[in-house]
Amino acid sequence: MAKITLLIIDMLNDFFRQHAQLAEQRSRIVASINALTVAFRHHDQPVLWVRQEFAPDLHDAFLEMRKHDLHLTIAGTDGCELLPELDQRSSDKIIVKKRYSAFFGTDLEAILQEARPEVLVVAGINTHACVRTTVIDAYERDYEVVVATDCIASYDEAHHDMTKRYLDGAIARLLPNREIIKMLESLSG
Repeated sequence: MAKITLLIIDMLNDFFRQHAQLAEQRSRIVASINALTVAFRHHDQPVLWVRQEFAPDLHDAFLEMRKHDLHLTIAGTDGCELLPELDQRSSDKIIVKKRYSAFFGTDLEAILQEARPEVLVVAGINTHACVRTTVIDAYERDYEVVVATDCIASYDEAHHDMTKRYLDGAIARLLPNREIIKMLESLSG
């Protein structure tokens, strides 16, 4: 049984190519996420990766994408793949999503019911969209949620900050890596 599970959202090539604000933060956020994956694996806790992917004809894409013919994170392209410098392992689970929330239309809920974590740590992008909706959906399912503040970013800084204020306290705890690693170390103690 997992005590703490790490859920990393949408660290995808297309997003970092599309938004200069994310590209500027790429090395920092990748290093922070990789540090957490190492710590989680060291303590035998699960690492789950979530990535968005749509069909080339967009039949399974968001309404806005279909309306405006926006081709982003398309199946069969490297745009829907995880950044290559991320420490993703074959033992990690990958969840493919079609909407903002990692719970919507995926097997995430079944995976978590099997693992039964006491805490769900969420990282990735974009804080104001996919991270936020996933955190709220986890909270609605009675998970204790921690948002890894060293491991989140948005292309929209104002909404990133607003989302952190909105989530902090009632819906999730916002913690830096050092505090999350302390939580992991307490599992051994």
